[in-house]
Amino acid sequence: MAGPRFFVEQPLSVDARIRLPASVAHHARTVLRLRDGDPIVLFNGAGGEYHARLAAARIAKPGEVHAEVTAFDPVEREARLHITLIQAQASADKIDWVIEKAVEIGVARVIVTGASRSTARLDEARRERRLQHWHELAIAACCQCGRNRPVPVLAAASLASALAQAGDADLKWILDPAAAVGLPAAPLPAQRVAIAVGPEGGFDAAELGVAAQAGFSPIALGARVLRTETAGLAAAAACLAINGEFS
Repeated sequence: MAGPRFFVEQPLSVDARIRLPASVAHHARTVLRLRDGDPIVLFNGAGGEYHARLAAARIAKPGEVHAEVTAFDPVEREARLHITLIQAQASADKIDWVIEKAVEIGVARVIVTGASRSTARLDEARRERRLQHWHELAIAACCQCGRNRPVPVLAAASLASALAQAGDADLKWILDPAAAVGLPAAPLPAQRVAIAVGPEGGFDAAELGVAAQAGFSPIALGARVLRTETAGLAAAAACLAINGEFS
């Protein structure tokens, strides 16, 4: 058995013996109650994953946990289609949900942005705290779903800034229930897609204009109006399915 997965920000190599970070050690020993010899999987974001087993510390120190790396697997589980999800700020629980599920389905990058109709606002101090929280949430989702490359979660003060950060996309869409067109049925002629999702009340006319100037085309997701925490995930999953990711 492969065992539980953990992210460690340090070099890894076969036959190395490493000291696990305090948070990982706590989760392994206290939360999961793993013991010496139990198998685990480690990844550091450089690609692939390492099989290891917990090992007793040669010099015992309180809370210290070591692991012996036994093998490397170069497996990659990233989607072939690179999707940037631009999500307008909403309540904390909704944003957490979007980030967690976006990582699980294969979104490559998430940008949380302010919007005129957002019911939640972030000042500079709160933004830094939330970014750290979102980073930890994305790492946990990677551990759960098997991805070996952490998903970056960024914050933008304005929609214009968020759209600029996604300027490298080949296809750029902004979700608008009033749009005359929807997602194509054929595979997307692109490698990088950006999808912008409004807050609970949607983007206002000025923001739709800003998006148009940035090259974002409006699209609708069928006849039903989806909630902000549902729309982006549905659009991303549909794009991945269209391109054969779930086949």
